[in-house]
Amino acid sequence: MMKGTTKALITGMAAASLLLVGCAGQIDNTRGKATVYEDASTTGRVGGVGIESQDIVAITDQMMRDMLANRMLAGRDIPPRIIIDNEYMRNESSSVVNTNMLTDRLRIELNRASNGRMIFVGREYAGMVQQERDLKRDGAVDGGTIRSTVAQAGADYRLAGRITSLDASDRSDGTQSRYSQISFEMVDMELGTIVWSGLYEMRKAGRDDVVYR
Repeated sequence: MMKGTTKALITGMAAASLLLVGCAGQIDNTRGKATVYEDASTTGRVGGVGIESQDIVAITDQMMRDMLANRMLAGRDIPPRIIIDNEYMRNESSSVVNTNMLTDRLRIELNRASNGRMIFVGREYAGMVQQERDLKRDGAVDGGTIRSTVAQAGADYRLAGRITSLDASDRSDGTQSRYSQISFEMVDMELGTIVWSGLYEMRKAGRDDVVYR
C-alpha cells in the first residue's frame, strides 16, 4: 500500500514539474535587448541633435591636427609648456556636454602625436605634486631619481574655449534643429595674446526625443 502511494506521489510531482517547465517556456522575456559595442566615431543606434561621441572624436581630431600644424605650438626649438584642461572651457549651449571629455581626449591625443614637441603641464594635479615635493624637502622621503626644481612647471600657453548653440523647432511636425559651435583658443600666459584659434561647427535636425546625461 505504501509503495503504491509513494509511486503515485512521485508521478504527480513529475507531472507538476513538466507543467511548470512548459509554462516557463511560454514566458515572454524579449523586452530587453542585448548590449552591443559601437564604434565611438560613428553614429550609434541612439542619436539626437546634441553633441555625441562621434562629434567629440571628430572635434578633437580636427583640433589636434590644426595645433600640430601650428609652428608656434609644435615647431619651436624648445617645446612649449601647455595646459589643456576644462578650467576655462565653458558650455553655454543647450547641449548637455561634459567638457572634460573634449579636453581630456584632445590633451591625450596631442601628447601622443606631438612626440615631445609639446610639453603638457598637469595643473589639476598641482596639489598632488606639491604634497610629494613637501615630503622630499622635509626629508620624509628621498629625492627620487629625476631632478629637483625650485618650483613646479609654469605654462607658456593654456587652452580656453566655448560651446554655443542656436536651436529651432518646427511645431507642425516636431522636428528640431540645432546649430552648435565649438571654439578653442590657445592663450599666451604672459602677454594674454591668442596664438592659435580653432573652430568646429555642425547642424543637426531630427525629431529629437533623446535624453542626454
